[in-house]
Amino acid sequence: MEPLLGVTLGLILMVASSARSCTCVTNKWTVCDQDASDNCTCRLLSYRPRVKLLDGGIYDPDCEDSGIFKARQCDEAGTCWCVNTAGIRRTGKGDKNLICNEVIRTNWVDIELKHKETSHYFEALDVAEALTRLFENRYKLRPKYIAAVKYDSPFIQIHLKQNNLKQRDVDIVDVAYYLEKDITGDSVFHSDSTFLVSVNGKDLAIENIRIYYVDEKPPVFSMKQLLVDISAVVAVAILPAGFVTILVIVLCQRRKYRKIKIEKMSETEGQILEL
Repeated sequence: MEPLLGVTLGLILMVASSARSCTCVTNKWTVCDQDASDNCTCRLLSYRPRVKLLDGGIYDPDCEDSGIFKARQCDEAGTCWCVNTAGIRRTGKGDKNLICNEVIRTNWVDIELKHKETSHYFEALDVAEALTRLFENRYKLRPKYIAAVKYDSPFIQIHLKQNNLKQRDVDIVDVAYYLEKDITGDSVFHSDSTFLVSVNGKDLAIENIRIYYVDEKPPVFSMKQLLVDISAVVAVAILPAGFVTILVIVLCQRRKYRKIKIEKMSETEGQILEL
């Protein structure tokens, strides 16, 4: 499954790279063949990592031929659930009669970074410009999808929003995946494509990353299912009347921490409380 994640990014960049060396530089999990006419065809390998669930279980994800997650995922025991485009469970669990009509898009990604201690002073605007260049040049993300970059040394917050994904645009979920792999030392790029964040010629060494995903539609959990799913986490909140409460379970399937957010929304204002 791993080579299939970020498939949009990999295939978009493959056209330019394959013409030179018949190699997909953005995805090392590919095999590329060149024919007599110098046309290069790259195919994704079938290796798939296991994905962690909020309740501690793991499963082998099932994917479409295009590389995206199938709307319904099931484990070996026949328990099934629906996922979003990041592969994160967004419904309660059921049996194989469970119907998942579509893969709900993740249209908002929040990324939290922390860089190593340094003697250099960085201006917030310079950091934002450097990261915007990184996202545009390395991950081919159009700057219009970078809603904000906030810097308060040593912490960086990056807000990505993508309400309408154009056909040739890179998905922000793929970008978050590629960035995480770069930072954690398991880059999907080939070894000769070095990950480096440079601010005015000075290296900004990122050491930690956390990613939060929010979908364009609220998750579907009954209260009973929710209590079972978060049995390891006890959270109590008293919310003012007049608000519609949406509980968003945020799980990054490729890291070990867990967080829960409660999003309160009315017609005129929205607020996120973190417990």
